[in-house]
Amino acid sequence: MTRPFDELTKVLGQQVLVRLKGDRIVRGTLASFDVHLNIILENAEELANNEEQSVKEKYPKIMVRGDNIIFIAL
Repeated sequence: MTRPFDELTKVLGQQVLVRLKGDRIVRGTLASFDVHLNIILENAEELANNEEQSVKEKYPKIMVRGDNIIFIAL
């Protein structure tokens, strides 16, 4: 059986897609995470929530609080 933290550890340094509360989407390189699922993304982009998912905003580094995360696509 695979555990969620094991899966996140496997993708450290890789690009992930994160859906947040408030219908927001962020894509970036997973730099780190903790037991509360707070994550740090590098070279992150906030995407428009539409078919094209065009880039709305860019961030060199962003921290996302774990209780705002709905899911992380690996």
